Amino acid sequence: MNEPFTYFITWTTYGTWLPGDQRGWRKTNSGDQPAQPLLEQWSRNQMQERPVRLNQIQREKVETVCHEHALIRGWLVHAISARSNHIHVAVTAASEPKLVRDQFKANSTRVLRQEPEPVMNTKIWSRGGDIELIDGDEDSLERVVIYITEAQDRKDRDQRQL
Repeated sequence: MNEPFTYFITWTTYGTWLPGDQRGWRKTNSGDQPAQPLLEQWSRNQMQERPVRLNQIQREKVETVCHEHALIRGWLVHAISARSNHIHVAVTAASEPKLVRDQFKANSTRVLRQEPEPVMNTKIWSRGGDIELIDGDEDSLERVVIYITEAQDRKDRDQRQL
């Protein structure tokens, strides 16, 4: 078994944070990128479906299934926050971080498709997601946990219209 590491994992719902976004965006293997309005508009025009926004019940189901799956896998969830357009998780796991992220996404998709009013989009999530290794010190983990559990609400992230 691999040595456990702690990760800060983020993924977005389909169509809510596009390449070129005015808030900035991350490009695979290139990191943070500035706003690029033409790229954002092109990306929006390429969308096959409407953006996905999670309601409160859906957000709670995502958080619950991630906790349940982590328990089965022996992973430790330090914090999780499902927002209307993205999910943040701080987790310690002795598994590859992409596997952890992808299993959380897959199980979340399953519960969102099984609810009384299922999410019907073919794509619920954006491709991939961000994975950051949390340094081994307690202060780094504490900052991430506070960001996940408190800072998102202070910023009223779910109240902004995109």
